[in-house]
Amino acid sequence: MNSSWVVARKELLDLRRDRLFTVLVAFLAIATLISVAVAAANFRTQLDAYNLYVQQLAASGSRTVPAAPRLFPLQLLRGGVEYLEILGALFAIVLGYGAVAKEKHRGTLQLLLSRPLGRFSIPGGKILGLAVVWFVVVAFLTITTATAIAVIGNAPLPAIEIARIVIAALAAWLYLVFWSALSIGITSLSPRLSTGLIVAITIWLAFVLVIPQIGDTMDPDNQVPGGLFATLQIQKTDELAVLANFAGFDGIRNGLEVSSITKNFERLSFAFLGIKDTYNQQPLALVWAAMWPYAVTLAAAVAASVTFAVGVTTRRTLQRKIS
Repeated sequence: MNSSWVVARKELLDLRRDRLFTVLVAFLAIATLISVAVAAANFRTQLDAYNLYVQQLAASGSRTVPAAPRLFPLQLLRGGVEYLEILGALFAIVLGYGAVAKEKHRGTLQLLLSRPLGRFSIPGGKILGLAVVWFVVVAFLTITTATAIAVIGNAPLPAIEIARIVIAALAAWLYLVFWSALSIGITSLSPRLSTGLIVAITIWLAFVLVIPQIGDTMDPDNQVPGGLFATLQIQKTDELAVLANFAGFDGIRNGLEVSSITKNFERLSFAFLGIKDTYNQQPLALVWAAMWPYAVTLAAAVAASVTFAVGVTTRRTLQRKIS
């Protein structure tokens, strides 16, 4: 453990001096802040339209007043979560690749291997270092977005909402560690550094962009803004009756979606943040009862990714690498 921590400290020092890493984190933070600002502005537009509509009803003598739109603060984070699941995963792959590639490019690999390090010290230390880095980054983004909700969205956050954000942040941290560890393992196992990066990005494309998009496209309720059933004013009981006739198709669609770690992370985060209307304002215990399979899947995927990286990153695979 001591030798792993030495490697982890080296990784932390390298990233602290890395301007690209700073740029990537800043870009992710700015994108998240912009998404909160856009969502808040969109709500204010809806509220202005509602107030205008109420004034027109009053002028016409109507006493029927529709319900006012409500602002659920955590729903402002939808864009930020989506940026994190797409761009965050890509940045994690880049960092995982760089953790291995830089030793070769800088000529420090032989020096590192000459030290009395344990069998798993190098991969374990690099993963530990990146895990610490991602923990700090996620904490920074969490504080930044919570502040943005209070300031830009003008929505105070009670303790229960803070707890929901922390749970989503923990899921985000696991998600980013998964991609960094996977990238380290693939880069170490590949005969060429460039091949490792290409394979990792191909996996990212498949499981972050392609598979979730196919699943969303197969969902008929996603084909109309606001939902197909809501647009057709179909009641929930009737909606369930209709979907029961397509149970096989929906099972295939859902199975395709949950095969992607990105979709597991998204469903888990959307539920606890209340972005998914079904779980909005619901007790945490109820949300957990429905979401624990996704949490277990995410944790298992991280454990498998770390085990894979530690298992394949050996002195032999590192020394045979050519750029």
